[in-house]
Amino acid sequence: MNILKLLDRLSDDKFFTKEASRLETISSLGTFGKKAAVAAIPLGLGALMTTPVKAGTTTSSSSMAFKSTLSDALQLALTLEYLEDEYYRVGLNTANLIPSGDRAVFSQISKHETAHVAFLKSALSSLGETPTAKPTFDFTAGGNFAPFSDYQQFLILAQAFEDTGVRAYKGQAGNVMSNKDVLTAALQIHSVEARHASEVRRMRNNKGWIELNDGGNMPAATNPVYAGEQNISQAGFNTSTAFGAAAGSAAFDEVLSGSDAAAIAGLFIK
Repeated sequence: MNILKLLDRLSDDKFFTKEASRLETISSLGTFGKKAAVAAIPLGLGALMTTPVKAGTTTSSSSMAFKSTLSDALQLALTLEYLEDEYYRVGLNTANLIPSGDRAVFSQISKHETAHVAFLKSALSSLGETPTAKPTFDFTAGGNFAPFSDYQQFLILAQAFEDTGVRAYKGQAGNVMSNKDVLTAALQIHSVEARHASEVRRMRNNKGWIELNDGGNMPAATNPVYAGEQNISQAGFNTSTAFGAAAGSAAFDEVLSGSDAAAIAGLFIK
């Protein structure tokens, strides 16, 4: 099936921007009490470019601890979607960057990210929370990347952002499951992000899945995105028994903690 048709069928923009009944139901979450929103994603994390963040561990003392509440999970998701939304918009508006044959794919992905932003902002407002403002992004990560002058680097960061989003949404499932409508929408976004990630990985001639903690031809600066993916133990079962460690790890994608996802995003925030 044509990838654009597949993405369209799996993510209808109208759902995230116009379906009133879902947002009306979200408003009932006010009974859970208002929680303090995440004020900002941690800054000053340049050291992470050379020191990978290990999944499931506490981030450095310079970072803000990620709180585990429904609104915090939505604020984190919104920040990640802001990042992706702006990244693709800038890339598409940069002359002679994206080859004509790839523009249709990134144009569709960009529409999805814009729709995700709109949905998350509406969901937070329905909870009585103020959506966090869009940060000022530095997609060079302090001069380590040049994604808008080198298409291969643009693809590298696109893969890193999508792979981060997939793991981050999975990591927040427990924090949004208190309301089935929010959980349903989060899972729908998660599956679309996974398809984005797979498509971008294939555009880079990588496998559509992650084996061990190898992102596939990725620079060391992206190591935090894949930390912990080498896990081969699932609920006490050794997944490498039948086909080896690589296949065993690839069969189960790992979660990314809120603190680690925030730290990765923080690398690209001024």
